[in-house]
Amino acid sequence: MIKHLKKRFDELLTQANEVAATKQAKYSQHSGHYEQVDTDLLLGWCVKTRNLLASACGKESEHFKAFVKAEEPSFYEENPTRLSRLRAVFLAAKEDFEGGYLSSVRNLVQAEVFSTELEQARELLNAGYRIPAAVICGVVLETNLRSLCEAHSLSLGKLDKMNADLAKVGQYNSLVQKRITALAAIRNSAAHGNSAEFDDANVRSMIEEVEKLVADWLS
Repeated sequence: MIKHLKKRFDELLTQANEVAATKQAKYSQHSGHYEQVDTDLLLGWCVKTRNLLASACGKESEHFKAFVKAEEPSFYEENPTRLSRLRAVFLAAKEDFEGGYLSSVRNLVQAEVFSTELEQARELLNAGYRIPAAVICGVVLETNLRSLCEAHSLSLGKLDKMNADLAKVGQYNSLVQKRITALAAIRNSAAHGNSAEFDDANVRSMIEEVEKLVADWLS
């Protein structure tokens, strides 16, 4: 996803330059002499860029809001001026995205890492290694709980404590808290090598549930 969004930033930068290259001198009796870029190309670029910023930065980000604001034309403003203003916002978003300064980027990177680890857990389970599969899945779960605690300025500790603290501050409800406790029990059994306390179906369900929890937390 990171590579896909970066590629799209590069494509739209090229397209912005192509729009700018259509600038022509115009004249009308009402406006006199003025300059204009292709209005259809400009509109298309704005729509595509707004969509990219919503995906890469989020609709609540300063980048998205600034771009939407910059789209509003001023009285008697020539559209090359508007394009220049929009391009400046776009370049700022591109720089922050590629520099990893956006929370959305960190979430995407984290999601890709956890997706890889959970896929590894699935492969281990399919190969008959349910103990390491459960351990890896448990690590993903605990790592996410730690991140949530840090986001809520909660102290870090054992999984059960972090789970309880997060429920108290409303990160999730008591039903989710109880389910996390059950998932942690499988992780603990696996960490102690007690394979008789859980089976393949338990681990498969554990992987699916952790995957859903992580997706919800990072969205």
